[in-house]
Amino acid sequence: MASDHTLPTRPAWTVADLLRFSPPCSPPPPPRRPAWNRYRLSESMKGLLVALLGGGVPAGFVAPFTRMANEASGIPSLEILLFRCVLHLLFACYLRCQKAPCFAPPEARLRSLLHASINVISIGCAYSSFMVVPSGNAATVRKGSSTICSVFLALCIKNGHLTGYDWFGLVGSTLGLVIMVVPDVLNLDKSTQLYNTFGYALACLGGMALALGLVIFRALDFPAKLMTVAFMFGVVGSLVCSPVMFLLQDPVMPLDPLTWTCVVAISFLALVSFLCASYAVTKAHPALVCAVLHSEVVVTLAVQYYVLREAVSPFDIMGAGVILGSIAIITAQNISCDATEDDDGFILQLKGPP
Repeated sequence: MASDHTLPTRPAWTVADLLRFSPPCSPPPPPRRPAWNRYRLSESMKGLLVALLGGGVPAGFVAPFTRMANEASGIPSLEILLFRCVLHLLFACYLRCQKAPCFAPPEARLRSLLHASINVISIGCAYSSFMVVPSGNAATVRKGSSTICSVFLALCIKNGHLTGYDWFGLVGSTLGLVIMVVPDVLNLDKSTQLYNTFGYALACLGGMALALGLVIFRALDFPAKLMTVAFMFGVVGSLVCSPVMFLLQDPVMPLDPLTWTCVVAISFLALVSFLCASYAVTKAHPALVCAVLHSEVVVTLAVQYYVLREAVSPFDIMGAGVILGSIAIITAQNISCDATEDDDGFILQLKGPP
């Protein structure tokens, strides 16, 4: 006879039960990115590249073209600056489309006005010096004074740390400028010594104002500040240059195509250099930006020799080589490779200094 006590039947396991009690599986490794997606430029390196290619190289043509326009038709420096300022007024259309205040927000209006005034002084002194002394020497003195001044000013900026390589590059670029300009200053013609000294003083003042303007722009913080300061530069420059030009200089109406071509080229290239240098200083240290802008001197010397047929001494070539080597040192320091890992996998990041 069968027993009344039957063995309990084991419940059937379902797929859901198996999945619930099974240990969790580790997620698959993320797919490896292509080589071109695993390289990123640091913010500092982006700023230096913009300063080198967009700020220094176009600005190198400004000084020779200014001298060519003056020799072709006698157009004064303040008139060239006035044409450039009028071009800056076109940024009002962009600001109106973006519904941004053309004269900066009220809390930053005074500093923006100070920035525009300092830049007008800087460029006015620079253009005047280009017509007094050789353009390459004037650009050299202006860049040297801007670098030295920016180093002292930028030391007061928070998080403005400079590495040993950066200091080496700054000293080297300044030394290159000294090699280029000191022999010419020591061999000034006695008959025009006072006139040339005035030209070099204007170039030095323009460089100091340039460094101060970059530091002020770095401290500004409001939307569309780049276009706003460009427009305000045009307004201040137009209001200042118009009466001063008639008081201190004799304006002319250029008729030959060469002068108009030079004026248009100066206005456009200087505008590009202005925007790129101002953008670069928000990404990199102002002293490093000024040092990279020394590429303007090398370009100016090349145009001076091949276009204007002005003599280039061995000291100029030696100094240009030192400047290029210093720029290479600063650039190499800011593209040092550092392998880092993020949530998406391994990324080889081009890392700048902290």
